[in-house]
Amino acid sequence: MNGQLRDWNPRSLMADAAILPNLDLGNGRAEDLVRNNAFASNAVQLHVDNIVGHLFRLSYKPRWQRLGINEQDAISFSRDIEQIWTEISDDPSCWLDVERKRTFTMIIREAVATHTRLGEVMAVPFYERSNSPLNTGIKVINPNRVSSPSGMDTDRIRGGVEQNRHGAAIAYHVKNTSSLLYGDGMDFSWQRIPKFTRHGRLRFIHVFEPTGDGQSRGANQFLSVLEQMQMLPKMQKTKLQNAIVNAMFAATIETEMGSEDAFALLGGDTDSKMLGAMLGKIADYHSGVNLKLGGTRIPHLLPNESLNFHSSGNVDNGYVDLESSVLRWLSAGLNVPYEQLARDYKQSSYSSARASILEGWRYFMGRRKVIAARLATQIFRLVFEELVARGEVKLPRGARMDIYQGMAAWTNCEWIGTGRLAIDGLKEVKEAVLRIESGLSTYEKELALMGEDYQEIFAQQLREQKERAEAGLPKPSWIQADSFAPENIPQEAA
Repeated sequence: MNGQLRDWNPRSLMADAAILPNLDLGNGRAEDLVRNNAFASNAVQLHVDNIVGHLFRLSYKPRWQRLGINEQDAISFSRDIEQIWTEISDDPSCWLDVERKRTFTMIIREAVATHTRLGEVMAVPFYERSNSPLNTGIKVINPNRVSSPSGMDTDRIRGGVEQNRHGAAIAYHVKNTSSLLYGDGMDFSWQRIPKFTRHGRLRFIHVFEPTGDGQSRGANQFLSVLEQMQMLPKMQKTKLQNAIVNAMFAATIETEMGSEDAFALLGGDTDSKMLGAMLGKIADYHSGVNLKLGGTRIPHLLPNESLNFHSSGNVDNGYVDLESSVLRWLSAGLNVPYEQLARDYKQSSYSSARASILEGWRYFMGRRKVIAARLATQIFRLVFEELVARGEVKLPRGARMDIYQGMAAWTNCEWIGTGRLAIDGLKEVKEAVLRIESGLSTYEKELALMGEDYQEIFAQQLREQKERAEAGLPKPSWIQADSFAPENIPQEAA
């Protein structure tokens, strides 16, 4: 390798040894970037909009065969639960949030943004609240508040996470401080919050995707691009200043008369006052000349004077290509499509833009399943458990397991977020129709890709057909794919 790697000798570290020593510094830098850097802020917003969207819907699917109930009862039970959940989660009074600021969708959106910035999501479920129709409530916790007491990690407490001998979290240590973080850090106190209550109910929610053995805390999304992200605004400011200077037009007047001759002409004194007097007389001369041609003033110079103009040079000098290269680095590190991050589609064809967005979509769907849906399901479990315990929800008859024996089966669900971006709606609708007709997909899957619930769509279609019939309107014609998207569509040039 000709010695290129001779001085590269990194240590082989466990995940916690690599992350925890610089956890606060890395998180602080990432949050500063998101607050002050347009591309960093856009990267976080892309995660939120593509993973969650404007509404995070429950698609409740109890495992009815495992629970010993028939399919029809399971479908009816699912509809009831979905209606109750929608009423609770979308209530503008924000009953699920103990701060009464966020609906359920807003909680998930904030969680995804926090995970993108800090690499993890933390929340504390509360119970037995007053002035609320629902006792269960969620308190979102900033991961920066979780740390080992006095900043000292031990074998059992690492990064504020207390673990058993197998590495499973059993408690979290949360720093109590003002929201503005006043103080020198010496007067902080820590509250120990168990992972579960003594009855087995979830007491602390911690969601992240481990990447190594024994990892206690998550690593934020910006660690691999911090340097490039910080340097990009400096590059832009420097280039902007250079462009402003180069865009100025400067004019100079040259004369063959030397300073001594000029001074002698005015009296032979080289004093600065004489210089000022001379320049003043020259200025008076130029201002007194009022020679115009077609309304444009023409300067009349003194003998031996010449007027020179200096125009700007090359203000780009390859900067656009350099900026594009940096943005592609950021796109790779943050796992977002370059076109969406840079807001640059000028060099993208339909095929390349669709390939880029689909690649990003696959990543976003993984994040939706691992982070957003996991958090949402844990919150749903807490609410479902309370509804059953209070008798507001009756389990179907004949079930062979109660809620605690079959918690996973009773609370199995999917979550529908924002739909996939359609670049050419005509082509993509045709593709969806052909997949359904050939038996390769279902209405449920295709409508979920659009961010819709197929049951709601079917129910609305039935209502519309009934209303059209009552109004005397003809039945809607279900147009087949080939009638509006024929095979002979001209292929777009690559």
